[in-house]
Amino acid sequence: MAVLENKVAVVTGGTKGIGRAIATALLTEGARVVVCSRSAAEVERCVDELGQKTRGKICGTACDVGRYEDVQKLIQLAVQRFEGIDILINNAGVGIFANVAEISPVQWRQVLDTNLTGVFHCCHTAIPHMKKRGGGYIINISSLAGKNPFKGGSAYNASKFGLNGFSEAIMQDLRYDNIRVSYVMPGSVNTRFAGNEGTATDGWKLAPEDVARVVIDLLHHDPRCLPSCVEVRPSKPPQK
Repeated sequence: MAVLENKVAVVTGGTKGIGRAIATALLTEGARVVVCSRSAAEVERCVDELGQKTRGKICGTACDVGRYEDVQKLIQLAVQRFEGIDILINNAGVGIFANVAEISPVQWRQVLDTNLTGVFHCCHTAIPHMKKRGGGYIINISSLAGKNPFKGGSAYNASKFGLNGFSEAIMQDLRYDNIRVSYVMPGSVNTRFAGNEGTATDGWKLAPEDVARVVIDLLHHDPRCLPSCVEVRPSKPPQK
């Protein structure tokens, strides 16, 4: 049996971009997958499309990871449908970029609630179920913005710097529970994130599938080995 055959994975923000590429790769590996998005219509469309070749192995629900009650329902769906959870991919993210004097308190909370507090909500809810299964793997999708601050990135940088620290702390919390924790820090990815339409002129950027490949590779590592942080960047960005 393949390493990921019938493992149960939850992928937040799993209906498009990096999340959808990860969900697709997990299904290809034989895993059972639960996806979520804030849009019920996007979830339905994604499950219908990805389920055409993997009938019965994917389901999903609308979920705002910044709302703890939503996350409880998401994790409960995985437990009810597939009897547990082995893998948690925290991918849901929001990018709002503006000068700190111009970003609103509402926008600040939206970024931090999704990118950081939402990850806590998912981990806090999923970990007890992983312990019941004897272990698991949590992979948080961060960003190179988690180590490289930039103008207009006050909220986004804060969320990703925080996510990196959170990931390293819980890695130490959970290692003797047989729950591994890694975080992946992609550079520029050719998606519609933060209003970018992902055009052909962005061909130098990473593809969502590049990040998904890293996630799958992490899941295939022998349990004795923990690549706790992986940086992934375009090999040839535009020269300045």
